[in-house]
Amino acid sequence: MIITFKKDVPAIEVEKIKKSFSEKGLTVNLIQGTDFNVIGIVGDTSKIDTSSYEANPYVDHVTRVAAPYKLANRIYHPEDSIIKVGNLQIGARDELIIIAGPCSVESREQLWEIGSGVKNAGASVLRGGAYKPRTSPYAFQGLQTEGILLLKEAGAQFKMPIVSELMSLDKLDEFVEHVDLIQIGARNMQNYELLKAVGNTKKPILLKRGFSNTIEEWLLSAEYILNNGNPNVILCERGIRTFESATRSTLDLSVIPLVKKKSHLPIIIDPSHASGNWELVESVSLAAIAAGADGLMIEVHNHPEAALSDGAQSLKINNFERLMGKGKKIAEIIGRKVV
Repeated sequence: MIITFKKDVPAIEVEKIKKSFSEKGLTVNLIQGTDFNVIGIVGDTSKIDTSSYEANPYVDHVTRVAAPYKLANRIYHPEDSIIKVGNLQIGARDELIIIAGPCSVESREQLWEIGSGVKNAGASVLRGGAYKPRTSPYAFQGLQTEGILLLKEAGAQFKMPIVSELMSLDKLDEFVEHVDLIQIGARNMQNYELLKAVGNTKKPILLKRGFSNTIEEWLLSAEYILNNGNPNVILCERGIRTFESATRSTLDLSVIPLVKKKSHLPIIIDPSHASGNWELVESVSLAAIAAGADGLMIEVHNHPEAALSDGAQSLKINNFERLMGKGKKIAEIIGRKVV
């Protein structure tokens, strides 16, 4: 961290700030210039709140040299993290994980038909929403506990781990008991109490990027989970909000190599929410595989035209089968296999 002082700052004020860092066990180096003084702080400054120094009337500006997250940072954890979900390993360099299923669990019949279809096509994790965050309070809100139990039963039937979205603290125990991979959705990416709570569990967590959040903010949200003792974090890019209206969101594929450079955590791509259009899902999915994503999460429905949520972005089972066939070929070309 570097702190640049304003011109003609009293020496006593510089010493006060130097002392505040020294008392924290950090090494402080003073560089005296003709017009400005600068101090460089060496050590773990990830827990330093820069706002108090930026508010100091004698400080011109504060610059972080390293990212403010430490546990999620590849600098401090150079090896890729591999997260176990059931018998699967997410983040293994030669493996590609496919998560598939309906946006919402609607009925036993619906879930069994979709579960059977995606399993036979090669998916390895079954997704399904039981508690649905909807923009309108009048939209379908999910089957809630009934949906979780149906999803768990279907997972056992098709021998697939299950993933579903947790929205509130009061349902945490239910998710810990029944769900293999707990999803924190885009709307809750900065719900810090929820992040701390799942950090106190050892359950694998799928953390989606918020609609308008930077990569640094996303990794700082992961840091909350890691800092509370849970190392099992998987990142999920689902598109960000931009001026473009042709798609539901704008998928940032550059985030794959960027995250892999900055962090050791695995990253998967959600092409369904990113595009909002089933006709785009296949192309976007194949591009994500080629770019090095550790997995995909795809919405599949047996009757999208009658879906209670997000039918427009859901693949029919036959289209999912076609995608899987192409995806396996691309994965093979780049030395990976779909598991």
